[in-house]
Amino acid sequence: MYFPEESEEEFELNIVPMIDVIFAILTFFIISSLFLTRSESLPVNLPKAASAEVQERTRITVTVEESGDIALNRDAISLEALQAGVQDLMTETQETVIVINADEAVTHGRVIAVMDELREIEGATLGIATERE
Repeated sequence: MYFPEESEEEFELNIVPMIDVIFAILTFFIISSLFLTRSESLPVNLPKAASAEVQERTRITVTVEESGDIALNRDAISLEALQAGVQDLMTETQETVIVINADEAVTHGRVIAVMDELREIEGATLGIATERE
């Protein structure tokens, strides 16, 4: 019996469709991640001005540890020197946001003392950091 010899063709793997699928998935994740950022502010219609400029904002972090110790941008500082230390950091920009990171166990009075020191600084906006539940 005669069996015709089967011709073996070279196997080719076309990866172009696979690359298209990978780029489509990558595009989906990039675009969907843009919608994950959530702005937690009230919607307002801001007035328009032809001479508007972007204002620089400095973010300064004041940490009140469980022991009551205070740190200014991770450097230990006393309560009395806190106001001067923040003002030294504010000299370059016009507006500053000061975020207070206070430990849960810190007494209310210690946080109020820090806030009183910081409220006397002109051009500073106070914020208290929290974590979501």
